[in-house]
Amino acid sequence: MKKIRLQTKNIGKTYAGELIIKNINITLREKELVSLLGVSGIGKSTLFNVIAGVTAPDIGQVLLDGFDITGQAGKVSYMQQKDLLQPHLKVLDNVALPLFIRRLNKSQARTEALKYFEDFGIAGTQDKYPSQLSGGMRQRAALLRTYLFSKDVALFDEPFSALDAITKRAMHRWYLALMERINMAALFITHDIDEAILLSDRIYIMTGPPGVITAEITINPPRPRADEFLVSENFLNYKRQIMKLLAL
Repeated sequence: MKKIRLQTKNIGKTYAGELIIKNINITLREKELVSLLGVSGIGKSTLFNVIAGVTAPDIGQVLLDGFDITGQAGKVSYMQQKDLLQPHLKVLDNVALPLFIRRLNKSQARTEALKYFEDFGIAGTQDKYPSQLSGGMRQRAALLRTYLFSKDVALFDEPFSALDAITKRAMHRWYLALMERINMAALFITHDIDEAILLSDRIYIMTGPPGVITAEITINPPRPRADEFLVSENFLNYKRQIMKLLAL
C-alpha cells in the first residue's frame, strides 16, 4: 500500500451562516491522481481553499505526511483554474517565482527552473511573454510553476477547463505521460466526468448541499490509458455509474 501524503479529517466549513461542506474525509497517496467530481457550486473550491490553508475550517484537520497543517498556507501547491501568469514577466521568471520566494538568487532560480522546461513541453519559451503562448502552453508553464512550489503534493482546480476540446485532449495525453515521469501526488477538481475517468486513479463524488462525499470509485485499468479506453464499455460503465450518483 502506498504511503498517504495528504489527508482530511471531518472537515466542515460554514459561510454567512450556511453550511458549505460537511464531514469531508479524503486521502491522497504518493503518485496518485485523485479527482473530486461534483456539480458547480457544491463546495469543491471551498474544500481546496481549506486544504491549501487559504481559509481555516470550522471543524476538522488537514494532514500532510501525518503532520497537522490546518490553516497553514504554503504547505501544498495550488494551481487554480486561471494560469495566473504575470504578463510583465517572461516565461522563465514566471515559472521560477516559487524559487525566488525561497530566496534563491535570480541566476540560481532561473538555472534550476530551466532544467524542467523540456520535460514539461515548453522548451524554447523561456524568453517569451505569456501573451505569446497558446492556452495549452500557458497551462504547461503554470503547471511547472506549481511543481516547483512543491514537487510532492499539488491541488489543481479545473486546470484544463478553459481549453478547447482538441487542446484539452492533447493536454490530457501530455499530462498522463508527465505523471509517469515525476513523483507528484495530485488532487484534481473537475466537473467533467470524462476527464475524471480518464485521468484518475480514484474519484470522490461530492453531492449536496451541503457538500459531502457520497462515493469513492477506483478506476481501472491503471494509468496511462490509451485513447481506446475512452470508447470502451469499461469507460461507459464508469460514466453511467457516476451519472447515476450525481443524479444526472
